[in-house]
Amino acid sequence: MAPIVDIYALGPTQTNCYLVRADAAATAAVVVDPGYEVHPDFDVVAILVTHCHWDHLGGIAALAESTHAHVYMPAREAAVLENPEAFYPGQQVRPYTPDVRLKGEETFELAGLSFETVDVPGHSPGHVAYATDGALFSGDVLFAGSVGRTDLPFADWDTLVSSIRLLFDRFPPETLVYPGHGPATTLGAERDRNPFLAELRAS
Repeated sequence: MAPIVDIYALGPTQTNCYLVRADAAATAAVVVDPGYEVHPDFDVVAILVTHCHWDHLGGIAALAESTHAHVYMPAREAAVLENPEAFYPGQQVRPYTPDVRLKGEETFELAGLSFETVDVPGHSPGHVAYATDGALFSGDVLFAGSVGRTDLPFADWDTLVSSIRLLFDRFPPETLVYPGHGPATTLGAERDRNPFLAELRAS
């Protein structure tokens, strides 16, 4: 059974924050990418962070402190959350020390759901995606009709395409993709029609 996913488009960047529950009766939840402050009406047991860009970090400290939820974040990018002012001066992201540092390929049980971590660099060097029960939280790697930017520091186009290819190879086409911005989509729709992935389809 697919999880229940509530979507909050937060802040001026309309960053998608997701509240994920095992089913409609569940009171325990996992929050993915609280880029700005959010106050869900559920028992938040964990906060999953896909990557270190400021618009995905701004609500982590407040939510973690109010819920005592553990914060899961890519190990290669944890230093950004620990000292955001050094990377994003003026963005008012409060520092926080992640509880769990991820390398990719981990699996863990949270709120009655089994999550798989996938290492998908390219948009950022330590970017991860989270998969659970037919849902994929892709951060800023893959969007409906678009892909993550690679004109940013430490981003790389070829690496991004390789990461997207990995997602297509690993998960079925009907997998629901919940991206960091914009509407949900499926892996099959993006594999077949995403205009930025013509080279991937041709290879």
